[in-house]
Amino acid sequence: MTATRFDRDPLETMMRLQDDIARALNPRSAQPRENVSSRVWSPAVDVYEDSDVIIIRADLPGINQADIDIEMIGDSLTIRGERKFEDDTRRDNYIRVERQYGAFQRSFTIGIPIDPDRVTASYRNGILELTVPKAEVSRPKKVVIKSE
Repeated sequence: MTATRFDRDPLETMMRLQDDIARALNPRSAQPRENVSSRVWSPAVDVYEDSDVIIIRADLPGINQADIDIEMIGDSLTIRGERKFEDDTRRDNYIRVERQYGAFQRSFTIGIPIDPDRVTASYRNGILELTVPKAEVSRPKKVVIKSE
């Protein structure tokens, strides 16, 4: 018995089959088409830490601010949302789609005590910036040695 490997996305498999059939029937005009993926994707991030805060910057170009959700539970931070494909009326006319569409999610475990009431977020030019202040307990404290 031979094991058969199936793609994870049946819609993508069907689209590929449709393209193969179109190329077989009319090889001159049929170009392979790449479909719009609806799988969960992860945006690129930079994380920076200093003695007082952790800064997280996520690349989210083309996403409306209203489509972004940020959630803090304990020391876990989750950024999620969706980039919508804006041109659904001409979706079948696209030959190549390389940008990610659909739901996205990115989660981080901070690992140190933070002050969740002071977490702030800003969104400008497609970059989400989160400022996560460290709790007083986790900040380094200088201990002075007294001489006797």
